[in-house]
Amino acid sequence: MCGIVAYLGKKEAFPIIINGLKRLEYRGYDSTGIAILNNELKVFKKAGKVSDLEAYASPLDTIGNIGIGHTRWATHGKPNDTNAHPHKSGNSRLALVHNGIIENYKYLKSALKELGHHFDSETDTEVLVHLIEELQKRDDLSLEDAVREALTRVVGAYAIVVIDKDNPTKIVAARKDSPLVIGIGNEEYYLASDATPLIEYTKKMIYLNEEEIAVVELGKPIEVKSIDNIIQSPTIQEVDMNIEELEKGGYDYFMMKEIHQQPATVADCMRGRINAEEGWVHLGGVNQYEGKFTNASRIIMAACGTSWHSALIGEYLFEELARIPVEVEYASELRYRNPVLTENDVVIAISQSGETADTLSALRLAKERGALTYGIVNVVGSSIARLTDAGSYIHAGPEIGVASTKAFTGQVTLLTLMALKLAKLRNTISEDYYRQLLFELKVIPKKISQVLSQNEAHIKYIANEIKDKTNALYLGRGYNFPVALEGALKLKEISYIHAEGYPAAEMKHGPIALIDENMPVFVIATNKSAYEKIISNIQEVKARKGYVIAIVIEGEKTISEIADHVIEIPDTVEPLVPLLSVIPLQLLSYYIAILRGCNVDQPRNLAKSVTVE
Repeated sequence: MCGIVAYLGKKEAFPIIINGLKRLEYRGYDSTGIAILNNELKVFKKAGKVSDLEAYASPLDTIGNIGIGHTRWATHGKPNDTNAHPHKSGNSRLALVHNGIIENYKYLKSALKELGHHFDSETDTEVLVHLIEELQKRDDLSLEDAVREALTRVVGAYAIVVIDKDNPTKIVAARKDSPLVIGIGNEEYYLASDATPLIEYTKKMIYLNEEEIAVVELGKPIEVKSIDNIIQSPTIQEVDMNIEELEKGGYDYFMMKEIHQQPATVADCMRGRINAEEGWVHLGGVNQYEGKFTNASRIIMAACGTSWHSALIGEYLFEELARIPVEVEYASELRYRNPVLTENDVVIAISQSGETADTLSALRLAKERGALTYGIVNVVGSSIARLTDAGSYIHAGPEIGVASTKAFTGQVTLLTLMALKLAKLRNTISEDYYRQLLFELKVIPKKISQVLSQNEAHIKYIANEIKDKTNALYLGRGYNFPVALEGALKLKEISYIHAEGYPAAEMKHGPIALIDENMPVFVIATNKSAYEKIISNIQEVKARKGYVIAIVIEGEKTISEIADHVIEIPDTVEPLVPLLSVIPLQLLSYYIAILRGCNVDQPRNLAKSVTVE
């Protein structure tokens, strides 16, 4: 959500920043802009895509070796050229880009107006740059001191980068509740919201911590201080990422590439953590706190969106296999009520980006209450990874498509490993079943490949049949209920068709009223433990002229005769079915969206990482 790119060095800044903003398009945005400093401060802003900004600014004077850029996802003020970042100070000396929300901006704006400041935009960000200007002018402060003083007066979240026409070799940056990374090159520096725009220039990076301010100046080492002006000792990390991971690799969209990467990413998530032959699961973070986990009174999983759906599957896994009570919470709800959290609880935060604002806030609450905190994230060095007591990476690689696919299966895989590890520690699973699950998990990547190779043409055909529908219902039981929720979410996210996921048994408690010949009903019908009941659900839909697409175990006969279409997946043990049953739903949502002319990688109004409330 929003993206920042900045450059300071000896190269031309404009093409580097434009390229970086393109790398950040996956985060979601509706306007974009760049400020270049070369004796004078030049600002170029456009509503729309980065390509629109590039076409507008390229014929103009964009020469300069220092600059800042931004992709904005509108919060305060509608998306237009004026509200786009960067914003300038009233004296046109400063330019600032900002991710986050300044909650007390109205109070600050009123005070600044009384001091004679005039505002052009509707944004909270313009208020912040005027506040820095006022403090710099009034108290004769350096740029970094004016930024520090201003940030002590704001309430809210921010990642900011500021340049000053009177300091043409310096950039000042700061963060709170929103990520910011500094890349270190050869006599040059790069700044961005995450590592993806920087990786083709350098792998040496500093991840700023909460309420830290960095001064980046040519010819000098980076200086990092706390907001209290205490010198910090930042750690330079070598980021293990290849530029090829950020390219489409021959696919039309990142989403399709990422769907097809899942055999490899699920295998990568398990690599070195499981040995079916020897019968062990190894997770460093769990090993570190074995006592806390095995003796926990309960586990709370906090997440948002797709990660919340993987947490629901985690609840089934942990309770069935390890016999530990689990509560799954929307992080946004957990943080705003007064939950009972104690030192006997374990709170697991699940987030692809590791930067989800609500999940971070829920974690801080859990830490205040003394609970053990554990992070399941994809992005190395992210805020959740650094905040939690322990954790595990899913190792899915960069996920560029806004609609999560490989991160979901990575999260479910990691939760499965955790559940098996804890079941073994707590002696709540028989040795035979434990070994069976390990061996089945080992071959899941091959079975995902089988789903992808055998069903794609059939799924394209089904997608064409239902692409013009306006509503859809997804039904599942047990482990497949969260998969139904995830399938419905994917359809909503990228094709803009209204869809709901429901427990199949709950259909008669409301949704059955909606079913007619215009309502496609997706039924995940793989549960051996409730096979007859699922058949009854399908019969009830068909009796009301519903259009049924069923996901079944290969070789299934009865449902195949009832449903309008079936999609077969390989057989596996029930706790692992979600890793297979979700794949056809991802493909269906993709092809339906393509047929409807939607941009599946950048769906409207959505952002990859929700870093503001």
